[in-house]
This record gives sequence, structure tokens and C-alpha cells, in this order.
Amino acid sequence: MTNRQRRGPAQRQDAIAEAVLAQGSATAAELVERFGVSLMTIHRDLDELERQGIVRKYRGGVTAQRSGVFESSVAYRGKSMREEKEAIAAAAAELVEPGMAIMLDDSTTALALARRIKDAGPLTIVTNFLDCLNLLAPVQGVRLIALGGDYDPLHNSFMGVSCVEAIESLQVDLCFVSTSAVSAGNACHQEQRVVVVKRAMLRSAVRNVLLVDHTKLGRTALHRVAPLGEFERVITDDGASAAALRELDRHKVEYEVAARA
Repeated sequence: MTNRQRRGPAQRQDAIAEAVLAQGSATAAELVERFGVSLMTIHRDLDELERQGIVRKYRGGVTAQRSGVFESSVAYRGKSMREEKEAIAAAAAELVEPGMAIMLDDSTTALALARRIKDAGPLTIVTNFLDCLNLLAPVQGVRLIALGGDYDPLHNSFMGVSCVEAIESLQVDLCFVSTSAVSAGNACHQEQRVVVVKRAMLRSAVRNVLLVDHTKLGRTALHRVAPLGEFERVITDDGASAAALRELDRHKVEYEVAARA
């Protein structure tokens, strides 16, 4: 299906979001030409994407900040790097054994893992991610523990002091988290409120595993979540460059490269 073929508003808005992220910015006129719709329609689409926190409008166009709200939005994250996340989730699922207590963060990679292990019970699964809770709630063989707190619609998850206190009352066998950047031997993230929750999750687990697609390697973000040495292993995908893997080797990090289907 070409860009000029007829498509519904939601599908077109998804395509606009992906295009803007790939380019970094776009003018309304460019989007009109690309999608074959009116300028008024494009402005309506951009208004909706801005309302969702996915893009930022300016006079005549729109921008995407990779380290900002665009990247944080679960609406966007769920659509990006799908093949890579599925490959990483498949590798991570091999670490899960029946009877384990597992903690999952609010990453879409952890959600892909949840889909793979939901029938591997009996399991206890602990998460603050509403998407995971909705997925796992009806599943037999899974004891589901919801981490409450302040609901954050941008991430569709629960955070804050109450969430951290709930995490600190538990100890799990395995914790799977993802971060937005890996550099200089550290896993990092751009949002302080997210970092606080991830740190508490790592402290609550006997073993920790970092799930990051290749686009996160060599990137920087404001806050350090943890040194890579705190993870039993890092799982990435086969899009990782040789330089990025050499950097992991330099920091003596055990890692696994998952092959995409």
C-alpha cells in the first residue's frame, strides 16, 4: 500500500509519527505531498499526535526530540523496533523457568517478553505496566502482582513513592528492565521518575537482565540507572554494530545477540 492510497486517520497518524522520527522534523507541506491529503487533514493529524505527546508542532511543521516526550510515549514505543524487540524477548524467555518470580518494568520490550512467557507457568509476575497487567490478568498459571502508585498516562504505568515502596517489599528471582541509552558502561534514561522505579526494581531482584535494542547502544541520556556490572547479562539484537559490541567487551559485560527472524 503506497502513501497515496487511502488510509484511515489512525493508520496515517502512525505513519506520520514514524516519518517524523526518522527525519527529525517535517513541514506540513512535505506531509501533504507524502500522504496525499489536504493541509487541513495534516494539521488535524498533527494536533492529535501533539495531544498524545508524540510530536511537537511549530509554525509550518513538526519536530521529534529523540530524548524527549516523543520517545517516552508508550503509544510510539509500541510501534518502534518491533522485530528487534521480539528477537530480544525470545532470547530473554529462555532464562525463565516455571516457579520463578519475575519482575517486568514498563518497557515495550518487557511487554513482548510477557507475551512469550504467559503460558510458561506457574509463574509469579510483578509489574507496574498497565499493558502487562491487562495482558496477564486472565492467564491461568500466573500469579500477578500489580505495583500501584501514581498513574502516568504517558507511560501507561504506575510510578512514584507508593510504587517504589511496593517494590521494596518484594524480592524476585529475575528482573527484566530496558533503558533508553547504554554508554560508558552504564544503562541510562532521560526521565528521573522512571529511573527511581527501575533502580528499586534492580535492588529487589536476585538476578537482573537488561533488554536493549541496538539503537540504544552508544547513546546518552541524562540519568544513570545502573552500571552494566549490575546486570547478569545484556540482551540486544543483531543490528548492533561491531563497535557497540566492542564497547560492551571493553567494560567486561556479558551480552547475548538475538537474531531477528
